[in-house]
Amino acid sequence: MSLELTDVTLTYPDGDARLTALDEVSLTVSPGCLTAVIGPSGSGKSSLLAVAATLIRPDRGRVVLAGTDTTGLARAQLTALRRTTVGTVFQQPNLLPSLTAAEQLQVMAHLDGRSPRKARARALELLAAVGMDRLAGRRPHQLSGGQRQRINIARALMNEPAVLLVDEPTSALDHERGAAVLDLLLTLTRQRATATVLVTHDPAHLGLADEVAEVRDGRLRLRTGARP
Repeated sequence: MSLELTDVTLTYPDGDARLTALDEVSLTVSPGCLTAVIGPSGSGKSSLLAVAATLIRPDRGRVVLAGTDTTGLARAQLTALRRTTVGTVFQQPNLLPSLTAAEQLQVMAHLDGRSPRKARARALELLAAVGMDRLAGRRPHQLSGGQRQRINIARALMNEPAVLLVDEPTSALDHERGAAVLDLLLTLTRQRATATVLVTHDPAHLGLADEVAEVRDGRLRLRTGARP
């Protein structure tokens, strides 16, 4: 399994008490599978992604990424593991305005110590995979919202992650562009065998998922996925 959360509990300070954000949550996502996570605002979806990405350490429970148990790892070890194992797609692409589409990806490889030539080749490969290779030299202001989000997805895949965490990737897109982005995510999940978690508010997206998980008041309940 690429992603395993077992009995994860996360609390935050709330005055003299503590607020439970995640309550004994367990979730397993296999390579090449997409799990959609739904639930109302404040239900714990963002906390779930943060724990899965090892950005927040839970109070209790276990998080395993690509076979590595993260329990007890030092901060530097977690940073290194995230860089090589986890790709994150945020709601907003947050592209650097001065960089071209290809350079947005190459920056990620530079952080990982990859040679410029290999980084360029990898960036162009991924831009082709998301249908953006002809626009590799354009900067963000020259691209549509859907095109920027495709670059965001390609950037998340730059270091060949085993786990892909996606937070509301279509929130700023119209229906047609949003549907295209979701189809792309599913295709890349299959092709690159990532364990993908997609947080969404839109029930129309659930038909793409292998499994649907609903979070309410910090508790997670699995539904039957729309796909066989």
